[in-house]
Amino acid sequence: MIPANLQPLANHLWQSTLFAVPVALLALALRKNRAAVRYWLWLTASVKFLIPFSLLVDAGSRIQWRSHPAISQPQFSYAMDQIARPFAKLAAVPPQTAAPNAPVEFSTILLGVWLCGAAIGAVCWFRSWRRIHAAKRTASPLDLKLPIPAFSTPGQMEPGVFGIRKPVLLLPEGIMDRLTPAQLEAVFAHELCHVRRRDNLTAAIHTVVETIFWFHPLVWWIRARLVEEREHACDEVLLGKVGDAKDYAEGILNVCKLYLESPLKCVSGVMGSNLKKRVHSIILDLPPFLTQPVKTQNPFKGELSHGVIA
Repeated sequence: MIPANLQPLANHLWQSTLFAVPVALLALALRKNRAAVRYWLWLTASVKFLIPFSLLVDAGSRIQWRSHPAISQPQFSYAMDQIARPFAKLAAVPPQTAAPNAPVEFSTILLGVWLCGAAIGAVCWFRSWRRIHAAKRTASPLDLKLPIPAFSTPGQMEPGVFGIRKPVLLLPEGIMDRLTPAQLEAVFAHELCHVRRRDNLTAAIHTVVETIFWFHPLVWWIRARLVEEREHACDEVLLGKVGDAKDYAEGILNVCKLYLESPLKCVSGVMGSNLKKRVHSIILDLPPFLTQPVKTQNPFKGELSHGVIA
């Protein structure tokens, strides 16, 4: 039995889980559509965890309002309320049926477990952030004529964009010698696409959701969907703008082979999602709405140079 003080939270978790069901069905129905559409659908399911309707309703019910004559509730409305808040009916259970201190002790234990999990998640996130921040401080500036500052960092971390308000591109030392010019252009264009889409901001939002609701398996499943659709969305945008699809796929493969994935999920890099599935989509299974890739001399001229966060 759920204690009365935990029923609003239980209803919120139930509503957020229930909300993800139509999102998943809609994403499945749009699997032939743009990945960006599916990405925003999954982000909506993530943000729903931060909007506690049931907690707001419970807080509003505690405010004393002027009494009005009771109005009979329609049967359909009552049924929908029971579906949306299945744990509210437990409030009618007489408190004498359980030990007086049991609900308080159970709530305290749950609060302690949640605090431990949230603290571990926050510490792991902070350590990863500090590692990336330390790499940025020791990095050397590069003159690449890109819309955002670029730096060369020691170590084997993958190329990635760090920062939300003023993003910078972090590149591992020696990458210029390990990739061909065409592959480098593809990698740089991929990172600029993350900047234009503000993927670091949306990834940070879901990181907050993960830290708060670390115990919910659906939150981690949504994270996997977000990473997958985020990378597919960038692939789809760039396939019609930069070089040959083969150079683009080879650039991703070489980065995955030579470097380690960023430890911070808020750093948008080249890696992520199912690598085999991504390469197959890039080379063999282009979505029908994409035009054929057009070879260009410089992928950073024109549309890619605009709309970047300064």
